[in-house]
Amino acid sequence: MSKDRPEGAEPRRVLVLGATGTIGRATVRALVSRGHEVVCLVRRPADTAIPAGAVVSSRTPAGATERIVDLTDPLSLARDGVRGESFDVLVSCLASRTGLPDDAWAIDYRAQVSALHASRAAGVTHAVLLSAICVQKPILAFQHAKLAFEAVLIASGLDYTIVRPTAFFKSLSGQIDRLKRGKPFLVFGDGTLTACKPISDDDLGRYLADCLHDDERRNRVLPIGGPGEAITPKAQGERLFAMLGREPRFTHVPVVLLDVIVAVLATIGRWVPALAVKAELARIGRYYATESMLVLDPATGRYDAQATPSTGSETLFGYYARVIRGEAVAERGDHAVF
Repeated sequence: MSKDRPEGAEPRRVLVLGATGTIGRATVRALVSRGHEVVCLVRRPADTAIPAGAVVSSRTPAGATERIVDLTDPLSLARDGVRGESFDVLVSCLASRTGLPDDAWAIDYRAQVSALHASRAAGVTHAVLLSAICVQKPILAFQHAKLAFEAVLIASGLDYTIVRPTAFFKSLSGQIDRLKRGKPFLVFGDGTLTACKPISDDDLGRYLADCLHDDERRNRVLPIGGPGEAITPKAQGERLFAMLGREPRFTHVPVVLLDVIVAVLATIGRWVPALAVKAELARIGRYYATESMLVLDPATGRYDAQATPSTGSETLFGYYARVIRGEAVAERGDHAVF
């Protein structure tokens, strides 16, 4: 028996979606380490001619099988992905690469629905879904798409585990190089408008893998964050400056500036489609600049750090230290926005 799999737990045949992202790769590593047989259904890399159905091994961790499929085509999912084989569990870390409306509904909803149908036909009885904590307050297209698929999964009759993590280390590391170049840390407002409990890829991957055998996580929607107290952007900047041995310097960007940018781009975007796209990206930016990635109390409408569960052992500031020392790279995988 694998040393990472609970005693008495049988290995499973697992279909994984979204295995080429940083969290997906961490989840596959955790599944393989627990002795599961893992088959990853992945999208064709951009600008390549690798045919659907091909078996390659370059983008997923050792020990897993990778199959190229067209996730937007139910026929390809069945023919090139499932191939008439039987599986026990579907684990989906799939997410749209941009968050734009067309991409979100194609990937976060329709591709997920198709994969759910294909995996159910293959004998899957349990689906583990990586969602996002921001769907608690849905304003953006990708949030509505994720919620729509959550509803389909819950109504499917399968056992489900829906995991809604808080912020990721990679999403909070974009300013390290900026500070190294002597520039100030950018914050919105006073830098305390939002807070989060960031979780590392590996801690989240292990949590997702453990959902296969934890009955208490069945048929539940589970918000999850990393260890420690909630962290504001101001605190992130202060700690980074301390690690670099420099005095803290901040540039404060008023939120109203984002509102103006969104309004201008949306107005001109009625006639210029490229600017309509930029307007949506600006809306996404504004959301993350003003909303905390913590559990939302529906009674008060406020974010509650104490109600946000924590897991794992890796901290954001420990990660910052490794990046500064050159021991880690703040990679973003296939996703440009998330």
